[in-house]
This record gives sequence, C-alpha cells and structure tokens, in this order.
Amino acid sequence: MKQTKYLMNPGRMSRQDNTLKFTPVDENGVEGTPRFLPVEQVSDLYVFGNLDANSALYNFLGQEGIAVHFFNYYEHYTGSFMPREYLLAGKMQVEQTKHYMAAKKRMVVAQAFVEGAACNILRVLKYHHSRDNAKDLGQAIATIEGLLANVPATTDVPMLMGIEGNIRQTYYDCFDAIVGATFTMDGRSKRPPQNELNALISFGNMLCYTACLGTIYHTQLNPTISFLHEPGARRYSLALDLAEVFKPILVDRLIFRMINKRQLQPSDFRVEVGGCVMKEAARKRFVQGFDELLKETIKHRSLGRSVSYRHLVKLECYKLQKHLLGMETYKPFKALW
Repeated sequence: MKQTKYLMNPGRMSRQDNTLKFTPVDENGVEGTPRFLPVEQVSDLYVFGNLDANSALYNFLGQEGIAVHFFNYYEHYTGSFMPREYLLAGKMQVEQTKHYMAAKKRMVVAQAFVEGAACNILRVLKYHHSRDNAKDLGQAIATIEGLLANVPATTDVPMLMGIEGNIRQTYYDCFDAIVGATFTMDGRSKRPPQNELNALISFGNMLCYTACLGTIYHTQLNPTISFLHEPGARRYSLALDLAEVFKPILVDRLIFRMINKRQLQPSDFRVEVGGCVMKEAARKRFVQGFDELLKETIKHRSLGRSVSYRHLVKLECYKLQKHLLGMETYKPFKALW
C-alpha cells in the first residue's frame, strides 16, 4: 500500500534501481546512514529540509506518479513537483471549466464548500461547548449559525467570501477559550505567524492543502480550476476550496488535542525576525499526528463501512466529479461527531 513519506532532515536523494535512496546530511556535510524507500510504497513526498536531487530522480518520480511537496524553514508551503496529469479527461476538463465560467453553476459549488466548512466549524465548537460550558461558546455558535443561514442568499463569490471570512473570524476568536491559558491566539496572523497558535494553524493548514492537492492529482479533476477561491497563476486553487471543508476536522481538532494533552508546549516554539516557528522535534510530532489522523477510520454513514480520513478527501473529489458531470448534486462532507 502506498503511503506519504515525510523527509524532515536535509539530505540527498537518488534512484537506486526501483528504490529511492535518501542519505541524510548534517550541517557539517557529514553523511548519515542511507534509508531506502521502495518506490511502490510511496504515494508522495513532503520535504521539510534541504533536498539535494537531480533531474534523473525527478524523471523517475514523474514516471512513477509521485508528487513532491516543499516547505521552507518557516513551515510555509513553497510549491510542488507534480507529475504529468495522467488521469485528466477531456470531458471532465470541459465540464469543470463550464461550471467555473457559468456564474450560477459556480455559485452552487462555492456555496456548498462554505456550507461544509461552516458546519464542520460548528461541530468543533459544539463539541468543546458541551464538554465545558464555562468556555461559553454559545454566542459564537449562534453567530456562525446566523451567518450560515445567509449563504444561500449570496449572489456572487465576493459576497460569499465576505460571509466565509466573518465565519472564520468568529471561529478564530474562540480559540483562546478552547486552548486555555497555555497559548494565546491574539488575532489571526500569517505570513509570518506572530505566535505559537498562529504558527500551528498556518502549518496545519498547509499540510491539509497539500493532502487535498495530492488527492486531487489521483482523480480526473484539474487542480487549477476552482470555484470558491479565484483561480490564479502558480497555485492549485481547487485544493484551497477542498481544504476549507476539512481544515476544522483535520487541523483544528489536532491542534486542540495536542495542546490539551500537553504534547505541545510554548517551549516547543521560538520567535525570530521572520515570525514564530516550531522547533524541529515539535514539527515532527505534529506531522506524525497529522499523518496518524489521516489514517484514522470512521464508519461512513452512506457506504456502511469504515473509511480513513484520507479516503474521505478522495470521496469528496468523486462527489464533485459527479456533480460536474450532472450525475448528482454535490453535498459537502459534514462531520457528525
């Protein structure tokens, strides 16, 4: 079974027969013990340290359909090496473009993404509100429910994005109450994040975005044609759309879980001129937690069987494909737990 592999340390990667050879290299240039990754076991690579590789390796990765996602020192996603789109289909490309170009069709999909995101945000807030009424999240829940009720009446994407922005702002204002006194949100800041909680959110969101991008690649959808976010040069905007639905479930829940279990402490971060960043050990723990969460399974109410969260993202892509082809109306994933 293919899996995502995370390269946290700097090193050199090359091809050795049908195996990927990764040799870690320390800051003094001393090579460590090589690791061998059978190519048939790798779905994609997340690179957090400096990677030394040549075009022969990338040709090999492209032939095997393995994407490589890069993050910089400050945990910002910087780009991806994406193999040739081997599953793109002409009919799907045409229909996806038509739905973007037709304002009414685009709004149906865009509204569904915001609806899914808002419902999952509410699920997170209601969970923490029920666990501890002293956190008093009732007003925020009522505000978001009111904003969600206005989504069907939106007539264009800027109006819809305004509502989505207000939902997110109300939601982020609740973070201080949820995490307690250990961390402080102090408003949402990014590029660069100014404190520990903002650094966690930004890093987690980038992991969710790249997970969605990797999943889209294995479908017939074109990742550059989106509906909620405006398509732009040099970005895979459909992954941004899809990530909106899953960030509350995959990222925010993980953040709250790790903080409440004291798996992350203020000492795991450092503030630099470029913003607040996680130390290497903390970053490894968070990435491990995210990967384990993607592998967790739930009982799917429609399929009647257990599926992983990673597979839920793929099912979301399939639902969107069916909508674009006129087979069924897209209904976003909404957590019930």
